[in-house]
Amino acid sequence: MDLSFFKKSFPSVLRIGVLFIVLVIIGYFLMVPKKRLPVYNPADVNPRLVDDSVKHIKYNHKISNFHLTNQNGVTITEHDYKDKIYVADFFFTRCQSICPIMTTNMVDLQTFFKNDSTVKFLSHSVTPIIDSIPILRAYADKKGVIDGKWNLVTGDKKQIYNLARKSYFAVLDEGDGGEQDFIHTEQFILIDKKRQIRGFYDGTNKEEIQQIIKDIQLLKKNN
Repeated sequence: MDLSFFKKSFPSVLRIGVLFIVLVIIGYFLMVPKKRLPVYNPADVNPRLVDDSVKHIKYNHKISNFHLTNQNGVTITEHDYKDKIYVADFFFTRCQSICPIMTTNMVDLQTFFKNDSTVKFLSHSVTPIIDSIPILRAYADKKGVIDGKWNLVTGDKKQIYNLARKSYFAVLDEGDGGEQDFIHTEQFILIDKKRQIRGFYDGTNKEEIQQIIKDIQLLKKNN
């Protein structure tokens, strides 16, 4: 047997073997689909959460434009959240039941993403007449809200309630945003950079807060 042939061929065989392994690995990662969060449209959500006027929408739902005022008296619009991932909720400063827990959990999220400029937070007051700018400012100071990172907003009640029902799908009950209308929800809603809904979470549940962190990191990875 001519061993010299094998000696000469071995480097080539080795290179081919290494190339084959590399190609197999590349092929595996190309074929395995990336894990992605769902995009929620009105037709995908519990019908009880969706206003009748938007239930028919199956594609391209986005959070509506808004014009509200934050704890510093600064006007906040959708442009302040352009190209940002954010978590939204609905609260009121006098709430003694779920809101303190929700705020504590939002503080935890704020702390985790404190140095991440792509992640922000937005809390809408459901009692905007009571939650004036000075009251929101005092609440923000008490809870450790970071200006520019997390906006507590007040404004026109009908606009806020329309956002809750027609954009964020945050509440089960119906209403018109009038004087007697009142919403109270533990929902945290995750919004991506395209203003699409990517997740709903129980804002009083620590395990779901950890899931929000994981989902935000997944969004960042896929963007």
